[in-house]
Amino acid sequence: MSQDIVFDHVGFSWDDKPLCQQLNLHLRGGKTTVMLGRSGIGKSTLLRLVAGLLTPQQGEVQGVSGQVAWMGQQDLLYPWLTVLENVMLSARLSGEKPDRQRALALLEQVKLGDVAHAPPNHLSGGMRQRVALARTLYAQRDVVLMDEPFATLDVMTKLSLQTLTASLLKGKTVLLVTHDPLEACRMADDILLLDGQPLTIENWPIPGGDVPRKLDDPGLLLAQGQLFSRLNQHEKPV
Repeated sequence: MSQDIVFDHVGFSWDDKPLCQQLNLHLRGGKTTVMLGRSGIGKSTLLRLVAGLLTPQQGEVQGVSGQVAWMGQQDLLYPWLTVLENVMLSARLSGEKPDRQRALALLEQVKLGDVAHAPPNHLSGGMRQRVALARTLYAQRDVVLMDEPFATLDVMTKLSLQTLTASLLKGKTVLLVTHDPLEACRMADDILLLDGQPLTIENWPIPGGDVPRKLDDPGLLLAQGQLFSRLNQHEKPV
């Protein structure tokens, strides 16, 4: 069973600007937690604290053992490697023998088996993000950190990848940053709203039903509208 991630009285500041003070936060293991908040509020910084890329100045982040997988807006595929070689990159970096059969099976899961030996620059943006997803799955990390991975994609590609990602990452501990209320309501087991400096965090109710939730579900559409209104309550009318 995946272990919970716990922020235990965590404090972190950029220069003299406090991001968080005495932050206590519990992320459920094996579930997808989605974080929303305005740009610059500190969502990506919390991801980096979980990943160990940043160290808390007070307190500690517990429950993360070993390496984590990271998937961001940029697919970060190496242009001189084939699609298949990009998927197996974690093995190459750790000195392990690549498992071609497992990598090919993952490419089939993301519907890219026919381009396994193509260079990444032959692929569309959505296809490249599917390669990045296969690479994330190949690494077999218990914790997956996602920093707006679908933000630059067109709507239909985004919706398709949300469904695929939620299905393939089921059972892993996923922390997803997004600005999209629909994405949050479709993919989340838990929703956290970030605000203030230092941070305050509000637990937001999720719609019913299993992840990924269907687009035409009335509960999903209602929850999306309520979350959108909440996120924009401080915006001034134009």
